[in-house]
Amino acid sequence: MLNHRRMWAWALAMLIGLSAIADNDQAPAPCLPVPSAQQVAWQRMETYAFIHFGPNTFLDQEWGYGDAPADAFNPTRLDCNQWVETLVKAGMKGVILTCKHHDGYCLWPSKWTDYSVASSPWRDGKGDVVRDLAEACKRHGIKMGVYLSPWDRHQASYGTPEYVNYYYRQLQELMTQYGEVFEVWFDGANGGDGWYGGACEKREIDRSTYYDYPKAWSIVNHLQPGAVIFSDGGPGCRWVGNEKGYANATNWAFVRSQEVYPGYPRYEELQSGHADGDAWCASECDTSIRPGWFYHEKEDNQVKTVDELTSLYYRSVGHNGTLLLNFPVNRDGLIHPIDSAIAVQWHERIVHELGNNLLASAKFSAGDTRGNRFAPQLMGDGDWDTYWAPNDDVTSTEIVIKTKKDVTLNCIILQEYIPLGQRVKAFVIESKTCCGKWAPVICDEETTTIGYKRIVRFAERTASEWRIRIIDSRACPCINNIEGYYVD
Repeated sequence: MLNHRRMWAWALAMLIGLSAIADNDQAPAPCLPVPSAQQVAWQRMETYAFIHFGPNTFLDQEWGYGDAPADAFNPTRLDCNQWVETLVKAGMKGVILTCKHHDGYCLWPSKWTDYSVASSPWRDGKGDVVRDLAEACKRHGIKMGVYLSPWDRHQASYGTPEYVNYYYRQLQELMTQYGEVFEVWFDGANGGDGWYGGACEKREIDRSTYYDYPKAWSIVNHLQPGAVIFSDGGPGCRWVGNEKGYANATNWAFVRSQEVYPGYPRYEELQSGHADGDAWCASECDTSIRPGWFYHEKEDNQVKTVDELTSLYYRSVGHNGTLLLNFPVNRDGLIHPIDSAIAVQWHERIVHELGNNLLASAKFSAGDTRGNRFAPQLMGDGDWDTYWAPNDDVTSTEIVIKTKKDVTLNCIILQEYIPLGQRVKAFVIESKTCCGKWAPVICDEETTTIGYKRIVRFAERTASEWRIRIIDSRACPCINNIEGYYVD
């Protein structure tokens, strides 16, 4: 009798042990590299604005030579509230201002130069565009970033160590005088011909070493610890390698950190990132709503259409990036009404197209599940911080989605829980046919990476069962959201 009791106790202990193993409550280990909290918050902004404004606006130029008179800048109706109100209506979560472009002209009264708004007739030299915008952003609840061109075609000291210290001092001014900054933009265009204090010559610098970027980054990190730093290679976020506003369908949030720097010559690689990169550096897709970055009246009839902007959204935010859309402020000091109207209509289009998740009440299951804390149904709960994950050794598996009745879809959104890293290398979307077989959807781009957000558009398909087959992954996948839509 005693032996039977021992056997039953042993069997019960084994069952309890097996149950504990089957219900693994431990989160997956991070799959390096992983983003910082600032980088995650930045990517979740998804869309934000660029503002190009300065003497170029009044002289009908794109890249000022550095010799424009300081009094060329003279907007008659400048209203940063109008800018921000427009951006909010267009769904933007922040705005980055070109505080100093390549011409060296400062939109704030820098104490290190007289080549600024302090020498303009605007507000009798007492104006400060950066402050006006900072206050408008605070008033309307969006974030502010700054662009400070490393290249300066006006300063006589450009190309010498003296200029680098001048640049650091201006960076410190912007980091300390205008409140919290969400992003700091370091342009890769550096060195070339310019006015340079009247020398009117070409000056070349070593883009990888001249500015001592690690020191500039340390200034930002010390004074604005919440800011993400943009350049070709980050370290916060990277240029996408074009100015057309899109990333490749295959888009890793990684770069080889010792290789990429502002002015990186193999910039085409940045459209997909480096699959073997050692640093998290997601892509920012920048483009202008017009052909030019600065305002030109002749481009009033060349503003991107709602259809064009919508396509860019799907190919930027929907390709694991963010979208930075430029608005060239006009000579009055306002965002042009054509630009404003189209941007607002574009936002309304996105809200309409992605406003009715047809998988909201679906049942989710998976080929493998880590445990109750990581159940498949969490992919449909609408909570960004919950996710499904299989066991550690599972790098290929499937997710099945069942709806109560047939739904017609032509768009599916997939999201990975990126605080634990980007993992998925290849996947396939399928639906079950009327004869019970799985058939892949038809789309015009590869289904490889997912990352923060992947929006896959395909030829419409009607079914009540859908399947996401994860073919390969760098580690066990962690999927926190799946949505389905029919886009008109």
